[in-house]
Amino acid sequence: MAAVEFTVPEDGIGLITLNRPERYNAITAEWIADFHAILDRLVNDRSVRAVVLTGAGQGFCSGFDLKESHAELEASGGASVAAALDMQERLATIVEKMIRARQPIIAAVNGPAAGGGFAITLGSDIRVAARSASFHVANARIGLSAGECGMSWLFPRLVGLSRCFELLVTGRRFDAEEADRIGLLSRLVDDDALLETAFEIARMIAANAAFGVRMSKDVIYASLSAPDIRTASAIENRTQLLCGYTGDMAEAAAAFREGRAPRFNT
Repeated sequence: MAAVEFTVPEDGIGLITLNRPERYNAITAEWIADFHAILDRLVNDRSVRAVVLTGAGQGFCSGFDLKESHAELEASGGASVAAALDMQERLATIVEKMIRARQPIIAAVNGPAAGGGFAITLGSDIRVAARSASFHVANARIGLSAGECGMSWLFPRLVGLSRCFELLVTGRRFDAEEADRIGLLSRLVDDDALLETAFEIARMIAANAAFGVRMSKDVIYASLSAPDIRTASAIENRTQLLCGYTGDMAEAAAAFREGRAPRFNT
């Protein structure tokens, strides 16, 4: 059984399941390799238009499995700084690949999301959480730096610098209610409504023109690093022009006139 599994439960919608429920889906070398393989597959999979990401069992992801990760490092030649850095970089590039993926990724956070697991929620484009979910980055409390997997770049952009600092340098746990209040979440729902809510969002995305959705994701992330509004507008202008030549806008107009669902080319 894979440590991270991928299925397509509905037409156009993929489901990534972190699948080590006995360890709250903690991260190992196998977990990292499985996740990379799924994201690499999605690069050229045009049939999948949106992705839901969740954890098996009662947790989302509890971060690195310290016991197994140490054993894996020893087996690969010793728990050296170089070997540990290789594993850390392999994990970090998962978040980068999530952001570069053509499909929007919706995290359905079903329990604790800690450390690297918390970073995976930040790498998702949309976050929906169950009321039982919680978030925790304890690095600063165990002698490590708070930032990993792009967290120091993503988190302050989502909740603001002051809140980011307070949560990362204290290392305190915060619940789903607080996560919703500070703007980390798109929706906060009852536990039994979590997956259906995530799939509801995925269905709405999958019904849209895939190229337009892909370009929207690209332009949003590109504009996060734009130095000014003029640069962001220039990116938007060119993206709009590209989308206009796909025929999808004309199809949307025709579908509206004819009272039917659009049949997009992309």
